Amino acid sequence: MSNDPIWAGLSPEEHEFQYNPQAAFPNFKDAQAARAPVNAAALSKLQRHADLAYGDHPLRKLDIYPAAGDGKASVHVFFHGGYWRAQDKQNFACVAAPLVAAGVTTVVVNYELCPGSTLDGVAESALAALGWVSREIARFGGDPGRISLSGHSAGAHLVAECLAHDWSAEGVDPGSIVGAVLISGIYDPRPVIGTSVNAEVRLTEDVARRRDVERRPVRVGCPASLFAGGLEPWHWVDQTYRYAHHLHRSGVNPEVHVLPRWGHFDILNDLVEGEGPISNAILRQALRRRD
Repeated sequence: MSNDPIWAGLSPEEHEFQYNPQAAFPNFKDAQAARAPVNAAALSKLQRHADLAYGDHPLRKLDIYPAAGDGKASVHVFFHGGYWRAQDKQNFACVAAPLVAAGVTTVVVNYELCPGSTLDGVAESALAALGWVSREIARFGGDPGRISLSGHSAGAHLVAECLAHDWSAEGVDPGSIVGAVLISGIYDPRPVIGTSVNAEVRLTEDVARRRDVERRPVRVGCPASLFAGGLEPWHWVDQTYRYAHHLHRSGVNPEVHVLPRWGHFDILNDLVEGEGPISNAILRQALRRRD
């Protein structure tokens, strides 16, 4: 049996198609444009604690959308996509709207981006954000003992980084992370090296292997839901199945869904609509009680 990775032997054009979502979906900007009115409405209507710093880097900032009420609300943390090189938390207030309506305090995170930072810096900033939330969210009415996570694309990789992190070494109870939803994620970064995206991400083999969450121990054994779009290239969908298998080997039994009508970018519309399988999974994980 060959030990070659599954992308070995792909032509450069096919490799780019399989591992660069913008090449597979050249109309990628349409999905964000379609969400823009919904996002603008959420920004105008929701209470928001904006641009809270969780570190010294200018991108280490997050927004908190508190749920109404006097009791401690469950907390959901969302990491946006953008292939570790693009996007901004302000474009994802629409993720918070249905959660806040259901009584969930929602945190939307910015993190360091390439090429200004390496993928190590990107991952470390996401971990720092979650550590900050665990320590500080009670000041904003959130329950630090009930935190759930979700992320799209590169953001799903950052959720997986959180599940692979040794939180107990930082004095954070791993059991406080009660659920995770990972949407159209990339979990083994090595194929990125062969794409045009790497001109900005600047991955080396060493960094890619260090940030490969398919091969690192899972330290947070919370329930997990994984999604991919049925219109996405197969190699991208395969990353979801492979990471699900890694979770299973680690004692986590994830649910895995391939949603037929969605591609890589418009799959977030399911979440924003607030009634589809992704939004239902996020709400279910966010409202989960600790075991």
